[in-house]
Amino acid sequence: MSQQESKGTLSHARVETSNFLMIVLIVVAVAFGGLVEIVPLFFQKSTTEPVAGIEPYTPLQLAGRDIYIREGCYNCHSQMIRPFRAETLRYGHYSVAGESVYDHPFQWGSKRTGPDLARVGGKYSDEWHRVHLNNPRDLVPESNMPAYPWLLTTSLNPAESAPRMKALRTVGVPYTDEQIAKAADEVKGKTEMEALIAYLQVLGLAIK
Repeated sequence: MSQQESKGTLSHARVETSNFLMIVLIVVAVAFGGLVEIVPLFFQKSTTEPVAGIEPYTPLQLAGRDIYIREGCYNCHSQMIRPFRAETLRYGHYSVAGESVYDHPFQWGSKRTGPDLARVGGKYSDEWHRVHLNNPRDLVPESNMPAYPWLLTTSLNPAESAPRMKALRTVGVPYTDEQIAKAADEVKGKTEMEALIAYLQVLGLAIK
């Protein structure tokens, strides 16, 4: 064995026998690989600029989105149509990053127990959604989705709308002072059911 081969063998053995050194090298390798994949995305227009037709959520839609997250809807319903033929034939055009630039956090996911919701906007009437959310089995007898009857009687808190929009503006959502000032009036007297339906009805409309 040459001196160079012997040196290489000793170095490799040192890595394999040192837990600390192995952990450090793994962390460095993973971090470098992640940076190479993630950093370029921050400079691509396709991932940082909204697609044509995308507007920031209205105060009512924004409240509905928070309810959607609160009730765990994202655990079963992905909002990411994948670019597979079977997916696009069933749901329509696959999701693109520009649709979610105003979503913080975005609702993409790979697990899907229920139907995809990325293109649900306009597919059903408001009344269909109301009945379905109140008791899914009234429309789909085999559904295992829980019912959300309290949404019908729970009113939104208008005081929460403006702070929510201000917080989103700090991360780049282009809300104006006028929109924020009118937010409370726009959700006054609305129920959580109305807000959630408003949110669902806007999903995927830009690409359509």
